[in-house]
Amino acid sequence: MEIRGALVLRKRQVLIIFVLLGLSQAGPESVRYSVAEETEIGSFVANLARDLGLGVEELSSREARVVCDDNEKHLHIDLLTGDLLVNEKLDREELCDSTEPCVLHFQMVLENPLQFFRAELHIKDINDHSPTFLDKEIVIKISESTIIGTTFLMESAQDLDVGSNSLQNYTVSPNSHFHIKIQDSGDGKIYPELVLHRALDHEEEPELRLTLIALDGGSPPRSGTTLVLIKVLDINDNAPEFPQRLYEVQVLEDTPVGSWIITISAKDLDAGNYGKISYTFFHASEDIRKTFEINPLSGEVHLRSHLDFEAIQSHIINIQATDGGGLSEECTLLVKVIDINDNPPEVTMSSITKIIPENASETLVALFSVRDQDAGENGRVVCSIQDDLPFFLKRTFKNFFTLVAEKALDREERAEYNITITVTDMGTPTLKTEHNITVLVSDVNDNAPAFTQTSYTLSVRENNSPALHIGSVRATDRDAGANAQVTYSLLPPLDAHVPLASLVSINPDNGHLFALRSLDYEALRAFEFRVGAADRGSPALSSQALVRVLVVDDNDNAPFVLYPLQNASAPCTELVPRAAEAGYLVTKVVAVDGDSGQNAWLSYQLLKATEPGLFGVWAHNGEVRTARLLSERDAAKHRLVVLVKDNGEPPLSASVTLHVLLVDGFSQPYLPAPEAAAADAAPAAPLTVYLVVALASVSSLFVFSVLVFVAVRLCRRGGAASVGRCSVPEGHFPGHLVDVSGTGTLSQSYQYEVCLMGGTGTNEFKFLKPIIPNLPVQDTGRHIGENENFRNSFGFNIQ
Repeated sequence: MEIRGALVLRKRQVLIIFVLLGLSQAGPESVRYSVAEETEIGSFVANLARDLGLGVEELSSREARVVCDDNEKHLHIDLLTGDLLVNEKLDREELCDSTEPCVLHFQMVLENPLQFFRAELHIKDINDHSPTFLDKEIVIKISESTIIGTTFLMESAQDLDVGSNSLQNYTVSPNSHFHIKIQDSGDGKIYPELVLHRALDHEEEPELRLTLIALDGGSPPRSGTTLVLIKVLDINDNAPEFPQRLYEVQVLEDTPVGSWIITISAKDLDAGNYGKISYTFFHASEDIRKTFEINPLSGEVHLRSHLDFEAIQSHIINIQATDGGGLSEECTLLVKVIDINDNPPEVTMSSITKIIPENASETLVALFSVRDQDAGENGRVVCSIQDDLPFFLKRTFKNFFTLVAEKALDREERAEYNITITVTDMGTPTLKTEHNITVLVSDVNDNAPAFTQTSYTLSVRENNSPALHIGSVRATDRDAGANAQVTYSLLPPLDAHVPLASLVSINPDNGHLFALRSLDYEALRAFEFRVGAADRGSPALSSQALVRVLVVDDNDNAPFVLYPLQNASAPCTELVPRAAEAGYLVTKVVAVDGDSGQNAWLSYQLLKATEPGLFGVWAHNGEVRTARLLSERDAAKHRLVVLVKDNGEPPLSASVTLHVLLVDGFSQPYLPAPEAAAADAAPAAPLTVYLVVALASVSSLFVFSVLVFVAVRLCRRGGAASVGRCSVPEGHFPGHLVDVSGTGTLSQSYQYEVCLMGGTGTNEFKFLKPIIPNLPVQDTGRHIGENENFRNSFGFNIQ
């Protein structure tokens, strides 16, 4: 037994040496401190900052913390003073059991940059445990024939303290037959032996009751007692014998409770009661008795509670075989616990950063440690994360790892990362532990607002109501928060002549555009401006887009008749010879429309006529022609009302009145009497007056000569029928009446030349022709040749 104890102690010492050797290779020399167990919480251990050569301010800025190897918070450091303090009462027996010295390994971890300092805390034992016997009563059977000097092994006491505070001595209560002899096992433990120094007499004293006292070396010393009952037996000259002194067995740590372990068997040559053997555990600790049990008759050893390789790797059990005569023999059972992979790896997070900016590279995300309590391949671990993430793991010190971002992240590409740290051992079956970390990427203003279109084209109908919503622009920003809040504005116009501030406005929050006033297509058909979109980041980013607004024409202008003028001082009378063929051009109504498109498409129709069917109007160009041959029965004077209508919705129109006089020949025209002309003439409008004055100023001499000549010729034909005088307009009409629709209406003022042909015979008016050559009158000869099909071929509106 002394050899087995020495082996256990040497194994523990070797294990400690290997741990210290690994630490010496991983960093600088360890700092050693000591403290007595059961020291009050908050007690001072040492000034760690001074010993490590660190400033107190550096402890706070680098987030100093103490990490113990068992991941328990036994100690903590005061960041204000650098003192290492006790965080909880330390029980040496709980932390180290019987191991001496009791050393608590810990590290101080500093960040920015990451740095480790190793240290050791030696926990000193105090005498806080008394020696105890596991059995309240020890029964020893001794034959009366036992010779003087015979020794009997006694059950030893247990003392959890170590060193000088551990068990040091045994004494026995005063008696006349026995004294105590101390036996050293060689592993630092002592065992009491009861020595017979006076022969026993069964008949004189069949039982003896003694008190065994165990004393430790504390100051003051503590003690424990147990009752020793000695039964004096008759003579038994053969003790039980084991086939072997040492039994070894291997048991898996997951063996079920109650399982058979081994059967221990001894033989006794005596017969009868002296040959009956009973088996018991001898010098067994409380843990042994809780874990195993032995059948006293058969010697079968069974498992009483679960085994745990991580707690105890082997159990040494002393078994005593005692016959009916009190003779006994001992053997040793060595139970080796075989490790199985029953502990998953453990992950302990020391620090974690859950939010990192998107423009930072190689950012420390987490610092953590891993461990597996299993042994061998079962305790070897591999740490990994997903392959598709921009992060990597880096081993820093011993079993510590860091999780680091390998490059600058892009929040717009991915705003959140779910990182799974997987720690897998090498056992069979493989066990693994996963720890999830969610990392949020904070936004940086690195994206300017982007319009959905580079240019927008909006349409608005003229004569709109003020503050009308005419359209919207929209820009998006891939950033988040204030960096993605877009504000819209109108940029200064490139053309300084465009009064943009009075035309449109924009809602800065949603980009809605509004017309500030009523628009007029005839005054402004289209305009352009730029819209800006800026975010609220720092610094702010912006972009711009072009907006073109097209004003849609509305039918708000009625046709305007250029010829014949209706507000002239005298009505216009057209002269038609009675010999005119069908299709003879009487005159042409000229009108324009200030609108555009189909709103400016003009059509002409004969609304009223003195004699329906005699005249017709060409629907597309306003030419008034005879619909048939004239006869003597037709009235000499005709009044025609021509309607000019546009193609808008609803259509607008204007009408013009024409006076047509049928004459036998241009040499016999009839002028109306002055009173008749005065009765038919309408009051001249101011505009006509202005036009007449303007025209007269330009060609007054020419007009005067023509009128004098015509008057002289007409006055010679006294008593003739009244003929109206026609006023011919000259000059240009206002430019706003220009029509660019290409519908055939005149683009400038329309003007006719009136000439009288001299000579003998029947005088006639020369055919009226326009001075402007862009509206030629069709040749009369062609129309005379086609007079047979005149009514069917012309688009006349005949009333």
